[in-house]
Amino acid sequence: MNGLTDTYTLTNGVKIPCVGFGTWQMPNDKVGVDAVLNAFEVGYRHIDTAQVYGNEHSVGQAVKASGLAREDLFITSKLANNIRGFQETKAAFEATMQRLDLDYLDLFLIHWPNPTPFRNRWQEANSETWRAFENLYRAGRIRAIGISNFHERHIRALMKTAEIAPTVNQIRLCPGDTQDEVVDFSRSMNMLLQAYSPLGAGQIFSIPEMQTLAEKYGKTIAQIAIRWSLQRGYLPLPKSITPARIKENADVFDFVLDASDVRLIADLKGRAGYSSDPDTIPF
Repeated sequence: MNGLTDTYTLTNGVKIPCVGFGTWQMPNDKVGVDAVLNAFEVGYRHIDTAQVYGNEHSVGQAVKASGLAREDLFITSKLANNIRGFQETKAAFEATMQRLDLDYLDLFLIHWPNPTPFRNRWQEANSETWRAFENLYRAGRIRAIGISNFHERHIRALMKTAEIAPTVNQIRLCPGDTQDEVVDFSRSMNMLLQAYSPLGAGQIFSIPEMQTLAEKYGKTIAQIAIRWSLQRGYLPLPKSITPARIKENADVFDFVLDASDVRLIADLKGRAGYSSDPDTIPF
């Protein structure tokens, strides 16, 4: 990986830039618009948002204001937890497209597999929703479809009725939280792993071993973590609204971590917290 526009190739041939700009907790106002524009300025072409983030409008405004060609950008959003069903999903997708003010979406994900409103029938709910995803994909409205926070049992349940396999599983992946079983099963299904919270929601900055590695390589802790993510074959989604940090998080292509350091970072078990159980999340 030599730069932000280097790509992974999904199973359907769609190319996806190897680092994305995460927008969780980014405000839906000028601050948000400016953050995405800053990301574009330093070279990001891949923006990750979600219906529940409440900032799709700002992402869309930044896309328009950037002057960049739409085909050079990769925009992802995710279906909210309170929405399931064929018609409901299609309507929610159209609302997302209106907020983003785009003609098509590059990637659409089911955000969580077992949200509280559908806990007693999540398999059926996901099946109907996925049928809508497939319909929108076949109609050319979405270039790729995928999932987020799905474990093996959720994927197996989905595949009982799916005609098109998910291309992506976006999960929490950071130093010490490697979700090996989920990663291995997703990869056995030819899915790309996207890594949200690649900086452990900020918890990596208090890990002494990460500071030692930053000093060893002459990089910041954040850069070490993002580089680690790439060397593990993940697609990291770092987020920030601070211009200097947006730039810093993109500067990860001029060094390579030793294999022993990649292992050391993976073995920092629980030091930056662990992923939530998708079957017990309270939302």
